[in-house]
Amino acid sequence: MIRRMVRGLAVLLLSLLATVAPASESPGQASAPQLTTTLVHAEAVRSDWNATEPPATGWVPVTLMDQWQQRWPDHDGVVWYRVRWRQDGPGPVGLMLDYTCLAAAVYVNGSLVDRDPSLVEPLSRYWHSPRYYLVDAPLLRPGGNELLVRVSGLVAYQPAFGTVTVGAPDAVQRAYRGAKLARHDLQLLDASIGLVLAAVFGLIWLLRPRDTTYGWYALNGLFGMLYASNYIVTRPWPFPTTHGWQAFIAACFVAAAVTYALFLLRFAGLRWPRFERSLLALGALVFAAALLFPGWMGPHRNAYVVPMIGFAYLMSLAFAVFAFRHGRAEHKVLALCALVPVLVSLHDLSVYLGWFRGSAYLGAFGSPITLLGMGFVLAYRFASTMKRVEGFNAELRHEVEAATTRLADTLGRQHALELAHGRAGERLQLVRDLHDGFGGTLVGAIARLQQSPADMPNARVVDLLREMRDDLRLVIDSTAREHADLAELLVPLRHRATRLLEAADIDAHWHLTGLEGVDLGSGRSLDLLRLLQEALTNVFKHSGAGRVDVHVQRDGAVLRVGVRDDGVGLQAGEAARAAGGEWGTGLASMRLRAQRLGGRLQVETASDGGTALRLELPLAA
Repeated sequence: MIRRMVRGLAVLLLSLLATVAPASESPGQASAPQLTTTLVHAEAVRSDWNATEPPATGWVPVTLMDQWQQRWPDHDGVVWYRVRWRQDGPGPVGLMLDYTCLAAAVYVNGSLVDRDPSLVEPLSRYWHSPRYYLVDAPLLRPGGNELLVRVSGLVAYQPAFGTVTVGAPDAVQRAYRGAKLARHDLQLLDASIGLVLAAVFGLIWLLRPRDTTYGWYALNGLFGMLYASNYIVTRPWPFPTTHGWQAFIAACFVAAAVTYALFLLRFAGLRWPRFERSLLALGALVFAAALLFPGWMGPHRNAYVVPMIGFAYLMSLAFAVFAFRHGRAEHKVLALCALVPVLVSLHDLSVYLGWFRGSAYLGAFGSPITLLGMGFVLAYRFASTMKRVEGFNAELRHEVEAATTRLADTLGRQHALELAHGRAGERLQLVRDLHDGFGGTLVGAIARLQQSPADMPNARVVDLLREMRDDLRLVIDSTAREHADLAELLVPLRHRATRLLEAADIDAHWHLTGLEGVDLGSGRSLDLLRLLQEALTNVFKHSGAGRVDVHVQRDGAVLRVGVRDDGVGLQAGEAARAAGGEWGTGLASMRLRAQRLGGRLQVETASDGGTALRLELPLAA
């Protein structure tokens, strides 16, 4: 994209230079020899401000273009120019005056054909545009004709009179249009583009005050537009004299050079505080002096304008060196755009200082290219910045969505925790009701049965009630807390089972390993406690053992449970209990609980006697 922009700028520059070629021919060379004639020989005489007719004597021959400060270096006022040509045909003819600085009145064969509004101070300013007249037959004479031009000017501003082109109206008018395009229309285009870009980037700067690159470019465009108005305006308003206007224009050029330098520094990402303060102080000083002392600042503008021209050249070259050594693609494009006016303005500087005889300034051809190039570069930078902002916004939006998701998860967990707390409270209330109501009644019934006469057949009922009490305790222990470690739930079972087994002279040995943090949930914990309770009850009732070992061990993601006694063994115990039917019922109940736990239950006779029960279940449900 950058390369296409550079190629486009080059093509546009070449096309504009091709357009201006007919307007920049050397004096004495006709643009269409067969149809027009360029007159370069004339006579001149100086006069005072209020003269309405030329002096009769004092005429001197001159070659056009003539700058009278070289002949009369102290003359501020009026110079009359007389140009004669021979008209062979009947007419009409076209007549073009290439340059009249600053104001003029035009006579053909003694008849006034044009007059600027003010021929005395403050002078009209029609110097920047050629003049075209269609001279009809009544004003022409067969043979010799005379053109008389009254030029009003100030010696400090290169007062001059340019060549005269006479010939076929169509051909002269074409030459006039080309010269007007180069010296007026393109200057108007230059000022218009500068004003638009200054307004656009000034608004961007107002919205983004920290990005001063746009601000300095806007100010540079504003002062550049004011300076370019010197080629457009036709009177020095609001200043009462030409000196006041010229001092103001020169101060605008200095301000444009200062803001141009600051813009280049900002665009390159450089900050030189002392240098920048010195430049701003210089620009403010020149402006103040131009407003306070226009009578000196206007005529002596070269004393500070020419050094500022050299300073602008130096800044452009320094930026180009920086861009092609260390800069990015946008820096290189801007460097090319900055070098265009340097090359073109060498011609204009030669015309301005009188080193080159000519009336056309070519800066208007390079300025639109430079302005458009700079506008493109700044717009490219702004678009890149906005792209980064959009990327940041997308990233920020993603982060906000992620934070919102995390917040929703947190609120969901908090809500679930509140629900769990509510359920835990309900469980606690249920446990208290079971303990205080049903549990108290059950314990009271057991106590009354125990105190009844021995001959009453209540032993079976007492055993049943005790089993109901123990099971109720298991329910209470596993339900009272929603989340509890398995080790904590085994404590009350261990206490009750140990007391029960000790009553039958059975030593109980518990081996609990790695159970910290193991939480099976209330339902699975209750199944496991009931399974252990059933196994220990069988040991108490049927094993005839003197010792029982209980192992509960965590092994990675598996929980291993083992109950081993040294009693009569599985076969003898099963034969002894077959009549009661309890062994088969208890074993079936334990297998069902193991299935609900997701584990595998094994019950067998140990190699050295007794019964061994083994259960492996996953910790996860």
